[in-house]
Amino acid sequence: MPTVNAQKTKMRVVHIITRLIVGGAQENTICTVLGLKEKQAVEVFLISGPTYGAEGSLVDTVRSVKLIEAPSLVRPVHPIKDVCALFSLIKYLKEIKPDIVHTHSGKAGVIGRIAAKIVKVPIIVHTIHGPSFGEFQGAIPNFIFLTAERLAARFTTHFISVSQAMTDQYIRAGIGKSELYSCIYSGFNLQPFIEAKNDLNLRKQYGIKSDDIVIGKIARLFKLKGHDDLFQIAPALVEKFKNIKFLIVGDGEWREKFVDLAKRLNLQEHFVFTGLVQPNEIPKLIGITDILVHLSRREGLPRSVVQALAGGKPVVVYDCDGAREVCIDGQTGFLIKSGDTNGLLEALTTLISNPSLRKAMGEYGQKIALDNFSQAKMVESIYELYKKLLRNNGVCKG
Repeated sequence: MPTVNAQKTKMRVVHIITRLIVGGAQENTICTVLGLKEKQAVEVFLISGPTYGAEGSLVDTVRSVKLIEAPSLVRPVHPIKDVCALFSLIKYLKEIKPDIVHTHSGKAGVIGRIAAKIVKVPIIVHTIHGPSFGEFQGAIPNFIFLTAERLAARFTTHFISVSQAMTDQYIRAGIGKSELYSCIYSGFNLQPFIEAKNDLNLRKQYGIKSDDIVIGKIARLFKLKGHDDLFQIAPALVEKFKNIKFLIVGDGEWREKFVDLAKRLNLQEHFVFTGLVQPNEIPKLIGITDILVHLSRREGLPRSVVQALAGGKPVVVYDCDGAREVCIDGQTGFLIKSGDTNGLLEALTTLISNPSLRKAMGEYGQKIALDNFSQAKMVESIYELYKKLLRNNGVCKG
């Protein structure tokens, strides 16, 4: 465990997340932690469970932070490990003596907040990156997750939601009151996306011609991400436009399934699978993309959509959770009802057929991204919230 600094005048913050895979919640957390680390008045720690699997790891990006691995903090429900994780977190928090515990993700969010309550941490904050309950799963899982969220809410000083849609959904579910919520959009370093170019050499590496229209999709190859819908409309789209390439960015348990599906549809020449890509490589891929699709059935705020907008690219997005807060229908792209494959086909056909429309939507989307989604703005908003919560609790730090 990293040495705990003895300086009591600093604001001491511990972030807790289940795992540091390549994903939006993880990138948000890392951006926050790294941003807070640069502030002289803050001492920040990060606790994570073990990171492994096809989703990749972001552990190397936080080597400069006081990182603690909690081996028992795993994503699947596991009563014995969950109890062990709780006791481990209690031990770590007793040693660190934080002013604030800030939790992320489902498992770490619940266990972390309970541990912080037991240790009597003054301020307990939880970020809602995406819904843990909803129509995408059955009644029993929804009951379990709702019960856990309502329990943990009793120990929560304040909630941060990455979209207003998440705030509204959780309040409707009886999780906390409106005055306990702040919406702080997930920020990131915009500059690499703004500077991204249509690199013809990179296109060539992926077998993409200079005049091909590239439809990008950035997501784990897993359920609820909407890849099936893209494959459903792909044959009709390729029949209309022979120079279409689908750039599938990411990896996951369903990769082999989708590679085989492309072959069965005789579309293997039109689908490009990049495999796992580290976050710092995403801007280059946005640069060679003409249109980005985001078809997830659950997403607090679709990070890849904001990245595409920052790169000046139009988007076609399922109207799910916080999607409408970044995809302004008819202005930055097209917002489609979830599962409406006919609408998806029509929107893509319109954009492919109209280069000037793609350019206009991309330019407006870039302005939206610049105004709302910088890493500096997110970190500063969180920092100011911390100070406010500490003052309200009679503690003056930072």
